[in-house]
Amino acid sequence: MRSPIAGWRAEHENFGRLLDLFEREIAMFHDEARPNYELLLDILRYLGHFPDRYHHPREDVAFARLVRHDASLATTVARLQQEHRVIAAAGARLLDLLEGVLVGNFAERSQIERECAMYLVYYRHHIAAEERGIMPFAEKLLTDEDWQAVSAAVAAGSDPLFGSHVDEGYRDLRGRIAIEAGN
Repeated sequence: MRSPIAGWRAEHENFGRLLDLFEREIAMFHDEARPNYELLLDILRYLGHFPDRYHHPREDVAFARLVRHDASLATTVARLQQEHRVIAAAGARLLDLLEGVLVGNFAERSQIERECAMYLVYYRHHIAAEERGIMPFAEKLLTDEDWQAVSAAVAAGSDPLFGSHVDEGYRDLRGRIAIEAGN
């Protein structure tokens, strides 16, 4: 059985892989090519679904438990929780923008690039901040009881993309990840 910290880091690594793939697609604009909007939407849908339903609620419990052990972490935790909300809102706006492009709504390339860049930078910064600013404390301070509370924060659910069973809606994305991993 892997440790809770290892599971937390593995989810962050998976999110990072998706952000890398997202960025490679957006970089196609610089070659005057069209990115795969369907792939971008699949990534955004996953990053709007799994983290908000499973990952962030568990983090919120871990954060609260950390603050109980060390009150000096309260400001860092509050910032990270606010970032969860900001990332979710930015992802939803970007999803709407790209869905609109697919149905023929006009959007300037510079607007798409700007929104995508903001989302990528913010999400990556957030993951790095958790890795550097919270995980070392979690590893040191959280007890088995704390980790049980973290696990119980949400009903057990399989990761629909990186889990043992890939949901139908994510099969193309999983295939693309496998291709990218082979490069």
